[in-house]
Amino acid sequence: MTITASPTRLPASSWTAAADEHAARADALTADHRERRSRGEKHAVEDFLFEYYPTKPAVLRVWHPGAGVVLEPGPDGPSLLGTKRWYTTDDEGAVTLDLDGFLAERGEAARFLVGLLGATASRPAFTGCFGLHEWAMVYREADDEHRHPLPLRLGGAGTDAVVESHRIRCTHFDAFRFFTPDATSRNTLEPTRANQVAMEQPGCLHAAMDVYKWATKLGPLVPGDLLLDCFELAREIRYTDMAASPYDFSSYGLTPVAIETPEGKAEYVARQRSYAERSNILRMRLVAACDLSAPTPSSP
Repeated sequence: MTITASPTRLPASSWTAAADEHAARADALTADHRERRSRGEKHAVEDFLFEYYPTKPAVLRVWHPGAGVVLEPGPDGPSLLGTKRWYTTDDEGAVTLDLDGFLAERGEAARFLVGLLGATASRPAFTGCFGLHEWAMVYREADDEHRHPLPLRLGGAGTDAVVESHRIRCTHFDAFRFFTPDATSRNTLEPTRANQVAMEQPGCLHAAMDVYKWATKLGPLVPGDLLLDCFELAREIRYTDMAASPYDFSSYGLTPVAIETPEGKAEYVARQRSYAERSNILRMRLVAACDLSAPTPSSP
């Protein structure tokens, strides 16, 4: 992570407009969640994006320019980012990210994530898993043990039969670790935290959703538009992940991706290939945001 390009200077009119547009976009993306939360209402699809990935809507709406960008002061003074962690304000009121300070605290984690993102993007997408990770998470479980308070679309015996009739090849540790004990031995691979960098591949829906998680972990290195692009893709994939799961999501208006059928498998693979391509574009944009000596790929 180096800065070799000359800093970009933004006048107040530019960065205030960018910050306002970002906040409005973030508010629109989280409006339904915030309204449900005000009523104490749960959502089995979207709550995942705010609980498993614990970034609050108020944090998501804060715009960051990225490293190497100087925000010039305006009529109202310096940008309020200057009051936030890892930012500095010079004597003239210009605000910029203190990259050295950020890397002193988060450099090791950031370098790990850059390595993980690059390694994942470098591999071919495997498209033969058919979302069976979700099925393996309920294999041979009692009805009252399921992670979601929703019925199984094929019932317990039907769900178990689908698991038993397929070869499971899950590459994602944070999915694999939720497999039931009886399902663990059915996975042909053994993903662990230690081999995560060597094993993750872009065809995995959970790895593609995790691009959003890694963007939040990289914090102010990530420009605001990139962060929200990652969130939007994660939300879209989450709906597919649940539509292809063994649960009956008809109460949420979801049409099943019936991966137990040839037609469902074909639909799943088509979406999977699209997600792999789109998530790889985001991965490389994140890598570029951490190395300003490289050109930033265009948005998907």
